[in-house]
Amino acid sequence: MAQSDTVDRILDAAEELFAERGFSETSLRMITSEARVNLAAVNYHFGSKNALIHAVFARFLTPFSATLEKAFDELEKQCDGQAPTLNQTLWALTESAVRMPQRNEKGISIFMRLLGLAYTQSQGHLRKFLEEEYSQPFRRFMRLLKEATPQLTSVDRYWRIQFMLGATAFTMSSSDALRGILQNKLGVETTVQEIAARLVPFLAAGMQAQDKMLVSPNLSGSFTVA
Repeated sequence: MAQSDTVDRILDAAEELFAERGFSETSLRMITSEARVNLAAVNYHFGSKNALIHAVFARFLTPFSATLEKAFDELEKQCDGQAPTLNQTLWALTESAVRMPQRNEKGISIFMRLLGLAYTQSQGHLRKFLEEEYSQPFRRFMRLLKEATPQLTSVDRYWRIQFMLGATAFTMSSSDALRGILQNKLGVETTVQEIAARLVPFLAAGMQAQDKMLVSPNLSGSFTVA
């Protein structure tokens, strides 16, 4: 078996099992069984489980980051010194993701589940790896978001970004199921690209929404809307 084929089989198996079971619940033996390789192959190519987790993320994020940086370059050149709009910034991010070559039709949904797990499970080594390797395009994206939403306070922007990321992670990680429900309920077929086209204006509207309610806890511990 060629080395590249062995590495791909290990990464494919690890990617699916991590997304399905989580990082801690997936053992190296589960991965080797799924990939039909021995444990020595994993140790030889990756050295450790943590390094394998990093490699799973790098296989998507390295080309994605390069594509995203290019998209931001083109966007800023197109705007000729003006700050890109929020819609333009979100489109650059989303189109870069959906244009990525996928190894299978579930590629982007699997990766979005993995990205969610990176921040909900105790994987400090992974968060450190992501910050060290991919902070530049992320910081650039955050700068463009800040320039596009000068009316927001830092706290408001923080929370709206979290809500935006949550909506994106749920929608894209569940895209296969959502497409199936739409087909079964309404007889309508759709693509990941069409989902993204509907998602971006929704996210932009949420980031720019006017605050109309003040919610505060009352003495009983419940919440009052003023």
